[in-house]
Order: sequence, then structure tokens, then C-alpha cells
Amino acid sequence: MEFGKAFSFAFEDPDWLKKLGVGALLLIIPFFGWFVVAGWGIEITKRVIQRDPQPLPEWNDFGGFFMKGLQALVISLVYLLPLILVVGCPSILLVALASTDTGGDSGVLGGILAAIPICVSCFSIVYFLLAGFVAPAAIGKFADCGQMGSAFRFGEVFGLVRAAPSAYLFVVLGGIVVGLLGNLIGSVLCIIGALATVIYSTAVNSHLVGQAYNEAAAARGLKTAF
Repeated sequence: MEFGKAFSFAFEDPDWLKKLGVGALLLIIPFFGWFVVAGWGIEITKRVIQRDPQPLPEWNDFGGFFMKGLQALVISLVYLLPLILVVGCPSILLVALASTDTGGDSGVLGGILAAIPICVSCFSIVYFLLAGFVAPAAIGKFADCGQMGSAFRFGEVFGLVRAAPSAYLFVVLGGIVVGLLGNLIGSVLCIIGALATVIYSTAVNSHLVGQAYNEAAAARGLKTAF
């Protein structure tokens, strides 16, 4: 893994200012712009997997980027579905229990009401960490094959993580680093800084996902689709 490369590659493109600037402006457009930027990130991952010497794409396929971004959202939601259910269902249960007249069993009810959030929090932390490894592998699979269904070949996706766990750890760490950097710049430059850091974060994370996929595929002796 070339961890530093993910943070510097964008600036090696002679048109980096224009490409990042257009992406930042697109983020102003609700819904459409965000999906286009997400799909642009998938294109970066694809190019890294292909080992393209210029992985920063031109903004020449808004419709294609939009569809890729939409598909990436569906993939992410599927992998986060267990977490959504575990967080959502207990919330409904808590409301139901809180409104129940328990008579003399208020102590038991209080214990249940206290235990549920703790259990949910523990599960959420563990699952969120797991998803941080698995979801990038699924996105990499999608970027490589170009078909959303490939991201749900769960055996292959988990196999990628098992083959190169350290590579996907770098993806997680990269997300943390760029997130901290984004908060710092965003707090100084306000809206302009926030938009700039979001598009830059997309480029960095996408590059790391592509690198991790290549490393995992090589460890498993797999050939990429390209």
C-alpha cells in the first residue's frame, strides 16, 4: 500500500484544480451532485485497479457517474442493513416498553430500558468496525467488475478482506485521517473549505480502496476484470 500516494496523487494531475473545483461545485447541487461525485469516486477506484497513470477522471460522464453513485449507495446500505435494523428495532421497543404500565415491575423495566442501549451501542461499534473493512472490499469489487451484483458475492468479498486485512486497515485509517483534516480545514474556511475537503476526501478514499483491492486480489491470486 502506498498510503501517502492516496493523499498526493490528485495534485500530480495537471488539471487537478479544475477537476477538484468542478467536483466541489457539484456538491452544491442536492441529490444529483452528491451521487455524481460518489460515482466519480468509483471511477477513481476503477482506474487505480487498472493502474491508470492518471487516475483522476475528467467530468465527462455525469449520467454514468450518477448511476455508479446510486449503485454504490445501495451497496453501502445493504452492508449497513444489520446495523440499521439493530439500532432501529430496539428504539421502537424502548418506546413501547416506556409506555407500558408495569405496575410493581418498574425495577425490571428500568433494568431492561438501561440494558438495551448498552447492548445496541456495543453491537454498533463492533459492526461499524467490521463494515469499515468489508464495505470497501465490496465497493472495490463493484468498481472492478462494473456490476452491482458482484458486490454481493459475499464469499469473494470476505475473501478479499481475509487476504489483505492490513490493506483494508489502511483504508479505515485513511478515512480517519482525511476526516480529521476535513474538520480542521472546514472549520477555518467554512462552506468553501467543507466542499473542498469532501471532494478531496472522496479522491483519497477512492484511491485507497483501489489500492487495497489490488493488494487483496494479488494475495488471492486473482486477476482483475480489466
